[in-house]
Amino acid sequence: MNATDYVWFKKSRISEAYCLTFVRGLSAVEALSRIDGEQVGRVTGLREFTESLPDEHGGRRWYLGATELGGWTLLVEDNGFLGVTEEVIAPLSAGTQVVSHYKNVNAVDRFSWMVDGDMRLTFEPLFAYDRAGSDPDGQVEVMEAVGFDLRAGEDRDYTLHTEAAFALAEHLTGVRLTAELLESADYLCALAPLKG
Repeated sequence: MNATDYVWFKKSRISEAYCLTFVRGLSAVEALSRIDGEQVGRVTGLREFTESLPDEHGGRRWYLGATELGGWTLLVEDNGFLGVTEEVIAPLSAGTQVVSHYKNVNAVDRFSWMVDGDMRLTFEPLFAYDRAGSDPDGQVEVMEAVGFDLRAGEDRDYTLHTEAAFALAEHLTGVRLTAELLESADYLCALAPLKG
């Protein structure tokens, strides 16, 4: 797995602003319950999910869809960021682990890996040389192998940093996302609060 496996995402309907959050061993219902998500329906496919976004979010509540994939639940946000908010993912990771990555239209991005409330690794994919967490260097070899340029400075290659985030998530979860999978999945939709 490496960044080139995920160049398809540039054509995705959520490529400009998204958050993808994997949680191990929980059902979609359990994952949404842990983040106080209020279920609001089910849809099939990413197109239907993005088109079902409620006009009114209710202030500090965010819309997301949950689908189960190979022992993990994937939470999908179109232009959201709950999955990289520590106050949200800490309870989600209790007794398990969470892997999430996010990007917005201003190229602000974040990758997080939390195990049972312990943030093992967090960094901005655009600036992958600057990492934090309890084990910020534990995945360095994998990060380089999947396509991150970990050099500081203006001459670094960051053309596939978003795609590299997908590949690192695949390494940590064992789940390979494809365009077909996202486009055809059944999503349990919910509104969840921003905590903190």
